[in-house]
Amino acid sequence: MQRLCASFGFEGIFPLDSKAPAGLSPVEKAGWIYRANLAAIRLADVVMANVADFRGAGEPDCGTAFETGFAAALGKDVWGYRDHLTPLLPRVPSTGTAAGPVCGRGYLVEDFELPVNLMVACAVRIVQGGPKECLQAMVSAYGIGSTPSPYGQDGESQIRLAEG
Repeated sequence: MQRLCASFGFEGIFPLDSKAPAGLSPVEKAGWIYRANLAAIRLADVVMANVADFRGAGEPDCGTAFETGFAAALGKDVWGYRDHLTPLLPRVPSTGTAAGPVCGRGYLVEDFELPVNLMVACAVRIVQGGPKECLQAMVSAYGIGSTPSPYGQDGESQIRLAEG
């Protein structure tokens, strides 16, 4: 993934580039990974995430959903990719009720014609395809060396260019 990012002119920063210290208990290691993820997001200028279905239709990995929300709260540009952009409602088995469509577990299925839950869909620029297509869209939107986001610090570019 880092090589792919570099091929588009971006420096890929990944939370587990460093190894957790030896001797941590599973709970301590989980906490270390959590803090490493948050630190990487704080360091990043732009976040790219896999928002494909994970454990059910329209439901990205909950850790990824948290990370995209955290990045959005920090004012980062957040991009996501998934293999299709089919709206959520046709993909979730549901029954029509007076309150709206309800899934087999009894929860309302939102119908905003978005491919994922509105909180993710409204925070993330979602691209159909994989990481390569997402990076291509980012380059098209920003142009390398331009300011990608109104949230840039001191008017500087918030895209880290790969060195070399």
